Amino acid sequence: MNKVLITGGSGFIGTNLVNYLVSKNYNVLNIDKINYSSTPEKFKIIKKKNNYEFKKLNLEDKKNLKKIIIEFNPQFIINLAAESHVDRSIDEPCNFIINNINSTMSLFFVVNQINKKIKKKISILHISTDEVYGSKKKGTFRETDNINPSSPYSSSKASCDLIALSFIKTFKLKLSIIRLCNNYGPYQYIEKFIPLAINKLKKKQKVPIYGNGNHIREWIFVEDSCNAIEKFLKNFSPGKIYNLGSSIRFKNKEIINKIIKLMNSNKNLITHVTDRPGHDLRYAICSQKFQKELNWKCKTNIDKGLLRTLRWYENNKLWIKNAENNYNYKRLGKI
Repeated sequence: MNKVLITGGSGFIGTNLVNYLVSKNYNVLNIDKINYSSTPEKFKIIKKKNNYEFKKLNLEDKKNLKKIIIEFNPQFIINLAAESHVDRSIDEPCNFIINNINSTMSLFFVVNQINKKIKKKISILHISTDEVYGSKKKGTFRETDNINPSSPYSSSKASCDLIALSFIKTFKLKLSIIRLCNNYGPYQYIEKFIPLAINKLKKKQKVPIYGNGNHIREWIFVEDSCNAIEKFLKNFSPGKIYNLGSSIRFKNKEIINKIIKLMNSNKNLITHVTDRPGHDLRYAICSQKFQKELNWKCKTNIDKGLLRTLRWYENNKLWIKNAENNYNYKRLGKI
């Protein structure tokens, strides 16, 4: 049984990945410091307790992080630990950037120390974002394109990518980077675009769309991301950078209209609000490298994915209630 350590395994993608890998009989250890958007352990789908463990820890605690990694002795570490909400990064850029960079730096440093003393080196898969490239009016970004982040969040992730590359080059750390497009699906915190829309519409409240709603995002159902990550673990190669997307791109207002149709709701509930500062117009990445080298394809189209997402939120009212304890639906990131 492969041992996989996941940092940030109580976040949105992390929770889905924990559920996914545990169901595939991986031995999983989740390290997470736990914050406002974390999913409590009671909501995870863990049928067999013998192949999953959770430890609450801030990655900046190098001493205890090193002890935990040595004791667990993982084959792989998947680094998902990061503050990820762009609007919050606008409100608190200093804390946001310091947290993301320091936690990532600490992880790489500790693993490098451990690898110097063991024969079977630990491999790290660092999860990044398509937002590091910035906006693209036409065409798609490839892995060889320059990074040009716009927000404090994306700049923190771009910084972590550069730190990762320095550890690959200087210390020969067995590390690769996957840059994901926008994920959606179960367990996504209710301040994010799609779950916010779903919950607002349920309450028959106005759904805010930034600006004219023409901002374009590339969307992938989170289960497809989990499947792709497992595929890469089975074929791990260090020193790689991959874009991982779906080629499914829609304007924000088109996504809202799809949700309204699925919920048989009212278009009059859409309200356009002042755009957020530095808002990228269009994200689009080329994933041909990953698809070709890993023989992988995205399986879930947007309509099927949104329907599955909607049904999950309808069936998990206790999770929503728990999330609402830490969120008041007020707008963030206005400056």
